[in-house]
Amino acid sequence: MPTGATGVWAGRSGTIAAYEAGAWDFFTPPVGLRAYVQDERRVRVFDGGAFVSPLASSLHRAAVEAVVLEEDVTLSGASRDTTILIPDRALVLGVSTRTLQAVTGAASYDCGLPAERTKFGGTLGIAVGATNVGVIGPTAFYAATAIRISANGGSFTGGKVRVALHMLTLPAPAA
Repeated sequence: MPTGATGVWAGRSGTIAAYEAGAWDFFTPPVGLRAYVQDERRVRVFDGGAFVSPLASSLHRAAVEAVVLEEDVTLSGASRDTTILIPDRALVLGVSTRTLQAVTGAASYDCGLPAERTKFGGTLGIAVGATNVGVIGPTAFYAATAIRISANGGSFTGGKVRVALHMLTLPAPAA
């Protein structure tokens, strides 16, 4: 249970809640317990004080975290930037795309950055179901950066593309 939980979970932070036979049971997780955190869509491991990255975590919780962020981007104009950003100090492994709704107005599209138009793939398919996995990494980023979808052969008049950012983040040790 997270800190600040309310209702029947109030005052139960740091415990595991299980609903059985019409009632909630709470227990302290044992060291090494693996849990799937549904709202984060991640697996975590209990280190005796907190749930941490299963990849690597130090005594003071410096870690290596694998993170995937997704956004469905509705296309219009010459280009569209994602609202999801590559975080400052992230190690990007790649960006993948899937065309969800046929792209119109452009012959193809590029997936990249404002300064590197085809960083994650160029001349990508406009038909529904077209995919690309733009593996680049790992590449370090030192400023929050949007991913840009750019039209080729005209401007976008429609279509939708799912963009997935695949990266590693490196949380610093706790105080």
